[in-house]
Amino acid sequence: MDTEPTTSAPADTPPAPSSRGFYGCAIAMIVAVVLIALAAAGLSDFEKGLDGDGQMEQPGPDGSSSQPLGAGMTARYEDGLWVTVSAPRPEGDGVYRLTVTYENDTDGELHLGRTSLDRPLVVRGGAADEDDTSEYSTSWVNSKQSEDTLAPVLPEGERRVVPVLVEPSRKGAQVTVEVTPPHSGYRETAYFELSVG
Repeated sequence: MDTEPTTSAPADTPPAPSSRGFYGCAIAMIVAVVLIALAAAGLSDFEKGLDGDGQMEQPGPDGSSSQPLGAGMTARYEDGLWVTVSAPRPEGDGVYRLTVTYENDTDGELHLGRTSLDRPLVVRGGAADEDDTSEYSTSWVNSKQSEDTLAPVLPEGERRVVPVLVEPSRKGAQVTVEVTPPHSGYRETAYFELSVG
């Protein structure tokens, strides 16, 4: 009998590992990280939307009358407005100069001047948590010039420096600067407490 040699069929071998699976996992991980980052940013914006654009957010003192900011510090509003009050410098004859700088990093122009009976900038004697009945008085020498400087619209991406001249009744007096920038909704008042002289 003729027998033909039998050749056994090769056993099924597993296919070589594909790099397709690796790339698919890597892409899925990248997409997941991006989605998590977008969700975190959205949650942050949502939180800011709940308490409003007029809230301040900065480290350290919160800028309230009980925790006023000091000379050279900045009140940072959530909508992108930053306000800094400089340290007072002597000008002579008992008068001191300081500046209030507004930086507009919001998404539009700002009307900083008076839009109602409320004054957007107040300079007075005494501590921030006191009313205007302080032991000593402070005269705001150039209040009209300061209001005129605030009046024009502040375009997006620009800054405005408002000069303030004060004359305290005595050296070493405390002066409070109250900044309440007008807003279509609401902006917190930022309090700055300075020592003059």
